[in-house]
Formats: sequence, C-alpha cells, structure tokens
Amino acid sequence: MNIERQEIEKLATLARIAIEEGTITGVGERLGSVLELVDQLQAADTSGLDGKSYSIQAIQRLREDEVTEINQREALQALAPDTEEGLFLVPKVIE
Repeated sequence: MNIERQEIEKLATLARIAIEEGTITGVGERLGSVLELVDQLQAADTSGLDGKSYSIQAIQRLREDEVTEINQREALQALAPDTEEGLFLVPKVIE
C-alpha cells in the first residue's frame, strides 16, 4: 500500500514529530507495511467469536499459604533509622 508524501507530512505535523527529508520514503514504506498487516487482520473471519474474554472463568491452581522463611523483623528494623511498635516510621511527605 502506497502512502503519499503529503499524507506522511500531514501525519508528522499532527503527531508533532520531525521527519527528515531523506527518511520520508522509508517511513512511507514502513507505514504501508503496517497498513497491509491491518488489512490482513481485517480479512480474518471473526463471525463465530464472542469478542469477550473473562479471566474469572479460568481455573488457577493455587498453592498452600504457608510460611517458608524465618521472621527477620528485628534484624531488619535494627538497620532502619526510626521504628515504633514493630513498624517503620517514615517522614511525612503530604500535608
């Protein structure tokens, strides 16, 4: 599919991008190949498809929720500048 030079320049203006003079032909060829791909996708028969997908219908294998590591809270909080009642204290950033 050929794209006219004027169309490429208009698209560049609308997108607010600068296209160098020497690359306009290359950009036109790449845009043409993208449009050809879109044409191929539009030619696909989708009449029997619902068009919706619900992830809630999928079955997920879940693992048991069990502790696999030891509690290191005291060791990690010893490195923190400020803690209180087992929590990290951070400076207030929103007033």
